[in-house]
Amino acid sequence: MPEKILVVDDMPVNVKLLADLLTVKGYAVVTASGGAEALEKIGKEQPGLVLLDVMMPGMSGYDVCRKIRQNTATAMLPVIMVTALDPTQERVKGIEAGADDFLTKPINQPELLARVKSLLRIKLLHDELADWNRTLEQRVEQQLAQLDRLERLKRFFSPQLAELIVAGGADDPLKTHRREVTVVFLDLRGFTAFAETAEPEEIMGVLREYHAEMGKLILEHEGTLERFTGDGMMIFFNDPVPVPDGPERAVRMALAMRERVDELLVKWRKRGYELDFGIGIAQGYATIGAIGFEGRRDYGAIGTVTNLAARLCGEAKGGQILVHQRVAAQIEELVEAESLGPLTLKGLLRPVPVFGIIGLRNRASA
Repeated sequence: MPEKILVVDDMPVNVKLLADLLTVKGYAVVTASGGAEALEKIGKEQPGLVLLDVMMPGMSGYDVCRKIRQNTATAMLPVIMVTALDPTQERVKGIEAGADDFLTKPINQPELLARVKSLLRIKLLHDELADWNRTLEQRVEQQLAQLDRLERLKRFFSPQLAELIVAGGADDPLKTHRREVTVVFLDLRGFTAFAETAEPEEIMGVLREYHAEMGKLILEHEGTLERFTGDGMMIFFNDPVPVPDGPERAVRMALAMRERVDELLVKWRKRGYELDFGIGIAQGYATIGAIGFEGRRDYGAIGTVTNLAARLCGEAKGGQILVHQRVAAQIEELVEAESLGPLTLKGLLRPVPVFGIIGLRNRASA
């Protein structure tokens, strides 16, 4: 769309000369023969620049320019004043009135076109800056909201995954949805007895070490931490971003956790802490999303699969990783496992086929 220029002059011959010249150069031209008409046209036509004759009956060009500058809507509208009077004196008056540039009659056409082009370019930059400033507050609010959401999501997901969700690369995980997941439960054996006899500072020290090491491995395997329960944790795979190898990731993570905890146990036992470690893994469908109430919401998964993983974890002896048959069937080429037969687990009506994970078949592949 061509830039619109308002030509203001009480002499029709001057108006026609300027209008023809600017039209040929691709500008849209509107005209006014006096000051009052010029102000009316500015409000109605919203030109990008005004060519304003100084000497006009009634309202001079200086008066028109002052009116333009007093209106906040047109305060930055480029104005070029045109006069046949003494350019030195008139230039000072024009600057005082708020003019951006000055031309003397007879008008040098190349100079006119150069000045028009220059002022329109400056106006374009100013308009872009004004638009940027108008939207700056809104964008800042949006960015702050994104940062707040990112920090909340980082409580549950890896930083990379949280950033992906905020950027729109994954569905909103806090909306209630149903998905098949691989659930991992882990906790420390003997922790209740330890907590009854140890000092609070010792308990917190153990939990800090334990959580830090387990947290690294959860992030490394891109698991979703559903919750902490003291010494217990629940992690699952395949939500909010689907993965094709949830059972494999879960088992690899569990084996890495067992190895890391074995190192911690050596240190803890030197301090007299009788602790050990167990893990349960199950696969199945769960309903997932935000749970809680206004002002305090968490990310949770509900379903038989979570109970099954928790029961397997509770059944695991020190150092054991127990998995449901459904998980074992998907990783049989990856690990060495032993069948422990159907086990009767608390809260489940039927015995459950359970396997104990011994280790990876090929350590180099881990």
